Amino acid sequence: MDWLGTIVRFIVSALVLMFVGFLLPGFSTMNFFNALLAAVVIAALGWVAESTLGKGVSPFRRGLVGFIVSAVVIWAAQFIVPGMHVTVFGALLAAFVIGIIDLFVPTAVR
Repeated sequence: MDWLGTIVRFIVSALVLMFVGFLLPGFSTMNFFNALLAAVVIAALGWVAESTLGKGVSPFRRGLVGFIVSAVVIWAAQFIVPGMHVTVFGALLAAFVIGIIDLFVPTAVR
């Protein structure tokens, strides 16, 4: 495992979350530490969802189910991360915008 690559991916993910929080209604802006913690929590919750429900719900398989699971993971992360507040609509918008950003700035090696 490439630890430096993993750290860089989490930092990029945190910056994307900060940008999304600034850009979207229903998604609170966060400082860098909370955004980094949110990136770790979202990655962990996504891994749990993918392990439980199968590879078909992976955000990289982009379908309606993957999109909905991504939104639910983002919404659920607010209960773990202090300073993160997301409405259901904000989670749906965030999942969409993060998916678009991920097309141009991938946060995982495929």
